[in-house]
Amino acid sequence: MPDPNGFLRYDRRLPARRPVPVRISDWREVYPPAGEELVREQATRCMDCGIPFCHDGCPLGNRIPDWNDLVRTGNWDAAVESLHATNNFPEFTGRLCPAPCEAACVLGISGGQPVTIKQVEVEIADAAAARGFTPRAVPASSGRSVAVVGSGPAGLAAAQQLARAGHAVTVYERDDAIGGLLRYGIPDFKLEKRHIDARLAQLTAEGVRFRTGVNVGVDVTAEQLRAEYDAVLLACGALQGRDTPETPGRALRGVHQAMAHLVAANRAVATAATDQAGVVATGERRLARAVLPDGTPIDAAGKHVVIIGGGDTAADCLGVAHRQGAAGVHQLDLYPQPPQERDEARDPWPTWPWVLRSYPAHEEGGERVFAVAVQEFVDDGTGQVRAVRIAEVTVEKRDGRRVVTVVPGSERELPADLVLLAIGFEGTEQQPLLAQFGVARNPRGAIDAREDWQTEADGVFVAGDMHRGASLIVWAIAEGRAVAAAIHGYLGGAGVLPAPVGPAAQALAAR
Repeated sequence: MPDPNGFLRYDRRLPARRPVPVRISDWREVYPPAGEELVREQATRCMDCGIPFCHDGCPLGNRIPDWNDLVRTGNWDAAVESLHATNNFPEFTGRLCPAPCEAACVLGISGGQPVTIKQVEVEIADAAAARGFTPRAVPASSGRSVAVVGSGPAGLAAAQQLARAGHAVTVYERDDAIGGLLRYGIPDFKLEKRHIDARLAQLTAEGVRFRTGVNVGVDVTAEQLRAEYDAVLLACGALQGRDTPETPGRALRGVHQAMAHLVAANRAVATAATDQAGVVATGERRLARAVLPDGTPIDAAGKHVVIIGGGDTAADCLGVAHRQGAAGVHQLDLYPQPPQERDEARDPWPTWPWVLRSYPAHEEGGERVFAVAVQEFVDDGTGQVRAVRIAEVTVEKRDGRRVVTVVPGSERELPADLVLLAIGFEGTEQQPLLAQFGVARNPRGAIDAREDWQTEADGVFVAGDMHRGASLIVWAIAEGRAVAAAIHGYLGGAGVLPAPVGPAAQALAAR
């Protein structure tokens, strides 16, 4: 049984981040591995509550108290098994998920310090990776086949589950490498790409086939896929970035979507790594400059950068700008600065709270500016942005709608050679495959699913961000596992696969 006094004997602690001057000179992950003593100490803080609300915070249904106690007692092999029983890729979630499980931890009640669930998770996963991910034995073929369109976490999770059930699975990816946003949207300082490659080796050994550089709907038609496969899963993500076309100066050179910047930076890092024959050249700042596909520079080196948005994507751009050598960075947020601690009246435990979240990139430099809105992107006279004109604002909700009011006399300019829009996503992209498969985006820009995860087209399923809109990686993996169970049943597979969520499932929220 767990140590009932562990949380009294130990305070919450995380491993120290690599020093700022060191880490901004390379692209390696911010956090070094934690020592076993620290991990076991933190796992000891878990009480294995009578009602473990961390289970409700995580859509995967991770057996958090179980593997915490296994780590506490040094039973790492069993901890690896327990963790993988509900999560195909814990090394991804342990690095990238904001940990709603920790927000739901009983130790977090009344401003307490929750268990470092995310850190324990990633250390268990890394312990497994150090020994090499063992492929599951491939079962007898079911004789049925599935095409998965999109290779992000939802598509990969579904592919692995279906392959392990005996189905022939082929994953189609329009990019030149597998991984979706994990590959080209997430910077290496959060997720080094060796973690993706290790999992792809496992999936390949388990029978999953990968086809890169194939744009379904263009290079391969929906009709061809439906003729070749018994079922099709759409897991193309939600990459349609929210824009501000009404803001004066939006068409100026130097104003870009945040994802364009992140993808270009990741490609530059990947190219450097390839050029140095497997040596992690991400440790060198001296990389080829990040450019868009048409050759337009989008590198932050020597530039005054303004990032519009306050979430994960904005923080990723901030960290990239530091490593590219930006002259200065401002990050703008429309909303006022959140409180440091949970407001129980607004966000009662165990829901996800609105609090100030500071990412490692914020301690590396730059200035955060809250409660402001861009009024104009200012032209330098040649069609290039030179500044942004901002104003202080108040934000309130009226009849369920957001109302933004400018504070008179508060306008000022910030220098800007590069402006990055990180203000969210409007759903999946409008692309030829949608019409070809006979599915349409709903008002949220997502694709609806019936109770059996099928779209309005029979035999065509949808999961992940393409279905629920831009969300957390744990939701993508949970939906990937659930849709795999639905496809398995549709194909007449024997037995039942785990399905942690349904199409209508929602995160914990105050009502």
